[in-house]
Parts: sequence; C-alpha cells; structure tokens
Amino acid sequence: MPDNRLSELEKKIDDLQMLMDVAAIISSTLDLSELTALVMEKAKQVMRADACSILLFNRKTERLEFDLALSANARDGEILKQQVTLGLGEGIAGWVAEHREPVLVKNAAEDSRFFTRADNLTGFTTKSLIAVPLIGREGLIGVAEILNPRERDCFSGHDLKIFLALCRQVAVAMENALYHKDALERQRLRQELELAATIQQSFLPTSPVMELGPFRLSGITIPAKHVGGDLYDFLEPVPGKAGLFIGDISGKGISAALFMAKVMSDFRYQAHGTVDPGVVLKRLNQQLSDSPRGMFLTAIYAVADQQTRSVSIAVAGHPPLLRVAAEGVTVVNPDAGPPVGIVDADFPVKELMLNPGDRLIMVTDGVFEAKDRDGKRMGFDEIVSFVDRNRQRDNLLALIERRVSEFASDAERADDLTIVEMRCGA
Repeated sequence: MPDNRLSELEKKIDDLQMLMDVAAIISSTLDLSELTALVMEKAKQVMRADACSILLFNRKTERLEFDLALSANARDGEILKQQVTLGLGEGIAGWVAEHREPVLVKNAAEDSRFFTRADNLTGFTTKSLIAVPLIGREGLIGVAEILNPRERDCFSGHDLKIFLALCRQVAVAMENALYHKDALERQRLRQELELAATIQQSFLPTSPVMELGPFRLSGITIPAKHVGGDLYDFLEPVPGKAGLFIGDISGKGISAALFMAKVMSDFRYQAHGTVDPGVVLKRLNQQLSDSPRGMFLTAIYAVADQQTRSVSIAVAGHPPLLRVAAEGVTVVNPDAGPPVGIVDADFPVKELMLNPGDRLIMVTDGVFEAKDRDGKRMGFDEIVSFVDRNRQRDNLLALIERRVSEFASDAERADDLTIVEMRCGA
C-alpha cells in the first residue's frame, strides 16, 4: 500500500477515535467550561491545528463572545475574551452565525469576510480555518472554529466533515450543560430566596397575636414572591402602652427584604422608650435618609394607652385605616407626613378614643390593589364594604385575606398583602 494511502487511513482512524473520545468526554461532565476545553483540545490535537476557539451567542446583546480560545500562547485567549465580540454577519464567525452554515476557508487573507482585529491584537496569523455553527433545540448556541493545519497549507473537505460531526455532538452537549447550569443557578437562587424568607420572617413578631392589657394586636402578611417588602410589628414601647406598626417598602424581592430588615431594626430601636408615634417616624425618617435611591417606606404607627384606651396615630404616606365599631365602619384618613426615607418632615399625630369592642384595621395597598384575571382592581371601597358587612365576625383579618385571595384567584399576585388589627377589649 502506498505511503500516502496508509497515511490517509491512519488519519481516518485517528479521526474516528477522536469522535469516540469526544463522545466519552461529553458523557463524563456537565460543566460547560470543562467540556468545551476538553473537546476542543482533543480536536486541536487530532486535527493537528495551531488553534481553535468557541464563540457563544449572547441573546441579550446579539453578539458572539469568545468563551474559549486555545493556541500556543495562553495569553491570546484572555485577550480575545476581554476585547473582541462579533455581531451577526461580522467576520467569518459572524457570517456563519447569521447564515447557520459551515464554511471552509482555505486562505483567510483573501476572504473579504475575514475579521483582522483578532490577529492584530494577539499577533496570531490565521491562514486557513473551518467555522461551524453550533445549533441547539432553541436555536443558535455559538460558533466553533479550528485554525491552521500544521502539516498542510489548508484544511480539506474531509476535515470539514469531521469537524461538523464533532460540532454536532458538541452542540448537544453544550445545550445540556447550559440547561444543567441554568438548573443549578435556579436551585441556588431558590435556596437564597428561601434563606432570605426565613431571615425576613424572623424580623416579624414570633406570634401573629399579642395581648397587651385590654388590647389584642394581630396581623397577617403574605409576600407576592418568596420575600417581600411588607412588614408589621407589635411592641410595648413603655410599660402600659401598646404599639402597632405596619409598613410597605417600595419594590419587591430580595432588595425590599434587605431594606425591610434594616427598617425593622431601626424602628424597634427608635420606638423603645418613646410614646409619641410622630417622633418615632420622624427619627426613623432621619435614620433612613441615606436609603438607596428609589427605596422608601409608607407606614402607620399607633400607640394605645392601656388605661385610658386612647390611641395616638402617625401616618407616613400610607393608605387610610378603618375604625370598626358596633354601629359601622369609619374610614380614618388623618393628616400625614410623606413616605419615610424621602425628605425631612414632621409627622402629625391624631388622637382617637376606642370603646370596648372597637377595632382599628390597617392594610397595605396589596389588599385593595389586587386584580382579577381580567385586570379589574378590587378597590378600597370594596374592602370598606366587605369589612362593614362582616364587622361582627371575630376572624375578620382571615376573612379579608380570603376575600382578596378569592378575587385574585386566577391571577398572579403582583404585590405583598398585609393586614393588622388593634382590638379594644372590655
């Protein structure tokens, strides 16, 4: 057998062995970086090439970004990752990505599509290359390239077939690795949200009910997501007083939960030993004046005297509260200061006298802003009417929560929901 036929046969055996090795590599790992590095290093070795690379398609920017670049100089890869991206149709890789077709370029310098900046930055000289699109079930993943065969002037049609076969395997493996990576990221995020929810829950009262003298304080809060920006608290700021606090932080999610933790800590510090709710909100406002831009708090703080049953109320940009008595429901909308954390301000105090059996109910806007599947808003008046119809019921907070949930049962909850009550006993 002539030497050249023997050489060709040996190469085909090597190519077949490479594809088998790649199959083994693909089944051995779901780590995307490890996978691409092992596969492309194997391709570079068997195809006796000077360099190879993988560019991933960023769907947000619609550009190709170097994920891997292997050559004799390890520094080249870092330069390309940091300084080079390609749009669709830009350079040979961009043309391949745009047309979803492989290409064999025998002489890069004579190809009008050739992108010279990569060579200029690294000092590498591209002579011949094969570029293949990596296509998955959801479309373009990226482009794989192999550059400069060492023993010949250019790649052959057989090389293109082998690289195509390899890239088909790589595309499937990369998509699986990306799915795995996304699944791990979602699991990590879910764990972080669960931890944040646990931490956030620890800042709320340990029991949803507190008895202080003749007053019974109770609350319900349901975040729209794992964590939210609503909060409430019960406390005895000084002996003989009962304090009830409700707040709604702008935004949702982890940022609101972190801000909520700070608000609760600062509020408890300011409320301890102080009976004037207006003073507490003013100090809290000053303390939160350096809040992140766009973060603020609407709130109501009520302090009741356990002997006289008088209640002092200060409001910071929060929705009105409801006074529930035997004869009916009254909307209480006292003069208010602005939301906490925006501008320096005073917070007026309104005095109320509660009779035995009277209740004060406060809600966040997630209660009356709830929407049904058609986008219809429940509205504050409907909450007032519902409370009036059920004012004799003992479990009024649970009934309100159930009414809101039934109204919005077919729609995703867009905002946190919190309801608190101060009930005056005999």
